[in-house]
Amino acid sequence: MQISKMLAMLGLAVMSLYLFSTASAAGMETAPVGAETAQPVTEAEQALSWLEEAESAEGMLVQVMESVNAEEIRETTIRGGLAIKNETGYDVNVPELMSRPPEIKLPTDGVQILIIHTHASEAYTPAGLDRYEANDNRRTADTRYSIVRVGDELTRIFQDAGLSVLHDREIYDYPSYTGSYTRSGEAVERHLAENPGIQIVLDIHRDALGSDGVVYKTMAEEEGEVASQVMLLCGTDESGLSHPNWRGNLALALYLQERVSIEHPTLMRPVSLVPQRYNQHLTPGSLIIEVGSSGNTLQEALAAIRLFGEAAAPALLALSESA
Repeated sequence: MQISKMLAMLGLAVMSLYLFSTASAAGMETAPVGAETAQPVTEAEQALSWLEEAESAEGMLVQVMESVNAEEIRETTIRGGLAIKNETGYDVNVPELMSRPPEIKLPTDGVQILIIHTHASEAYTPAGLDRYEANDNRRTADTRYSIVRVGDELTRIFQDAGLSVLHDREIYDYPSYTGSYTRSGEAVERHLAENPGIQIVLDIHRDALGSDGVVYKTMAEEEGEVASQVMLLCGTDESGLSHPNWRGNLALALYLQERVSIEHPTLMRPVSLVPQRYNQHLTPGSLIIEVGSSGNTLQEALAAIRLFGEAAAPALLALSESA
């Protein structure tokens, strides 16, 4: 490569990395799944995209990255089992909830389970062939690379097991992130009116963990698998919104948590119990499922949802009216 051309490319790389580090310092995506706030930083994604393409330019990327404060991705494994991360003021008696099966009966006819995505544009760290044009930081309307792809995989696994599943693949958080739970809640109500047999609604997300330029990727420690972790989230009525049956949702979460953890001891993070209800008052079996985090790759998330789905499907079939 000619010296002048390399210097020109080096200058562009430094400028791009400056935009990226500035955006990082301003606060890249660290909000939890329920935070109804817009996530900035389109310049950062543009800078990263250019730098990834320049990686083959005689090692220039590595040299430049060493001199600039760039985002760091770190692995973490969060121990779960039957633990609950209780962010409410309620006392939860886990043995009592586990002493009886969930009070849900899946019908033998019609749709039993709805899979939906309140934040359907959530995506993962680009890697390998899984690269997309970002609408925002780790977000895309391209459902081949977003959390919708994870929902496709869970739908397939459940259907192959004999469960009747409806997958809503619409995007409710783009172009406006604010109000996404209102829009997805209206969609759930429409689906329930058209399919009154739906007993379980699974809102599939990916988490966002990190701050100060560090993004964490959750990793299960399952032999022979490179997979992210999975977390079940339950809402309550502590925020003041009516949700009288939230303990039923929590019982379902613990039921699935136990069944999956028996087969995959490190896959599940602790069940998260929070004050907000997140549309979970609409059915007796509504849960949020967080598959991986923004630091994970799509393939790690797909591996995790396969492990989860293959273990959870028999547990859900046991709740059928014909069981």
